[in-house]
Amino acid sequence: MKENIQLVPLTKELIKDVNAANDPFTIFGRIEPSLDSGTWSYKEVLYPDAKEIQFPDDQLNWNDYIHNQNKALFLAYLKEECIGQVRITKELNRFGYIENIAVKKEFRKHGIGWLLLDKAEEWAKENFLIGLSLEMQDDNVGACRFYIRYGFKLGGVDNYRYYTNPNMDKALFWYKVFS
Repeated sequence: MKENIQLVPLTKELIKDVNAANDPFTIFGRIEPSLDSGTWSYKEVLYPDAKEIQFPDDQLNWNDYIHNQNKALFLAYLKEECIGQVRITKELNRFGYIENIAVKKEFRKHGIGWLLLDKAEEWAKENFLIGLSLEMQDDNVGACRFYIRYGFKLGGVDNYRYYTNPNMDKALFWYKVFS
């Protein structure tokens, strides 16, 4: 299937597809981070029951991602269907910050997310950035496992990012430094 995927930058005509891959995902545990002598480690705590959640569609000015040197949005198409997206911006720390990555539920575990991360990495390197970074909620173990397999390492934790949201606890910050 991966060989049939076309990754394209956002255009005005494709704005209609930006939220097409915003499907529910499964929450089945959380990551418990710990810091020891300046090095982060973590363990997984799995829940007895899994649940599905879905974030609301993003409502941004999508035109800001078109022909912009500081940010980009790439869509993944299988034939005419948009099945995924990745959004990335340049950060002051010279990392490419992945704002969002999404793959339609029925296309997950087929390498589409990997292709999207490869595209984000390509864009970051073309823009002379030193790596990729992203933020993940501590209860999204599936996504954390995916990023770890791709080479991300836990680089920080924010206990207050979701302070006013009773459904979220810690924000985990993941980094992949280019060699």
